[in-house]
Amino acid sequence: MKRKPIYVEILIGSDMEKLWNATQTPDLHSSWDLRFSSITYLPKKENEPQHFLYKTNIGFGQSVQGWGKSAGTFHAEDGSRTSSLHFGTDQKMSLIKEGKGYWKYIQKQDKLAFLTQYDYKVNFGRLGTFCDGMIFRPLIGWATALSFDVLKRWLEKNEAPASQYLRFFSTWLISFLFFFIWTYHGTVPKLLFQQPEEVSMTQNLLSISVRQASSIVSAVGIAEILFGLLWLFPINKRRLFGVQIMAFPLLSLSAVLAEPANLVHPFSPITFNAALFILSIIGFFQSRDLPTASSCKRKRLGDNDVYL
Repeated sequence: MKRKPIYVEILIGSDMEKLWNATQTPDLHSSWDLRFSSITYLPKKENEPQHFLYKTNIGFGQSVQGWGKSAGTFHAEDGSRTSSLHFGTDQKMSLIKEGKGYWKYIQKQDKLAFLTQYDYKVNFGRLGTFCDGMIFRPLIGWATALSFDVLKRWLEKNEAPASQYLRFFSTWLISFLFFFIWTYHGTVPKLLFQQPEEVSMTQNLLSISVRQASSIVSAVGIAEILFGLLWLFPINKRRLFGVQIMAFPLLSLSAVLAEPANLVHPFSPITFNAALFILSIIGFFQSRDLPTASSCKRKRLGDNDVYL
């Protein structure tokens, strides 16, 4: 089966020299591109391509280091530019073995179309090919698209890439926390081990029978699980944070009205909800106008370029 090269395109409101400098200067390039932690140019010999070394941190103190060279640049008469690249690594732990690709800069009225297309060979034989197609290629394509949007926002809105990534990843970290909290509280104390305290509080608050209270607790548990799952989807997280900012004070008030002893309980829902309320406020402001891979065009119709 023929693999498809990775293609990413985005429109950027910038002048050509500013975009060229941000993408061709090693320190600036590594600041916005998630695929590289550092890029170091090697001394350039006359009439030879520009060689460089790159490093990508993958966590737990490990990194992938590789080599690259600019295969050439071309400035067309219409003002567009192209930069070709050849890259690879000798590290056996790397899934990518060797690859080629290009960047293009095309003037479109008052904006620039910045695009890339690249492909690569993989290590580990059929297993590497399978892992690449199922996991790595979609992931690196997503990382490329997210990086392009970070670059766009940096040039258009002057927000530093580091600040954008801090907001992006902290928002998702908080989102995973709320996913765990809502699904855990919906599943464990409400559905799997329906706690008598949950039923008792519901019964006291609504003045209903035990059986009715038990049914309501189960329904609330299902609702909490569904709400928790929403945190995993690539939707507007700011709306979810806004819902929680309104919900947590009401949940605290309900807990006190249902059982006044909660005010002096060692694991009081009051303090728990207060912490989540503050975290929701932080998430609400952190999640404003986050960079997103969805702002990029990911397919190029009719493009059958093969590099390797």
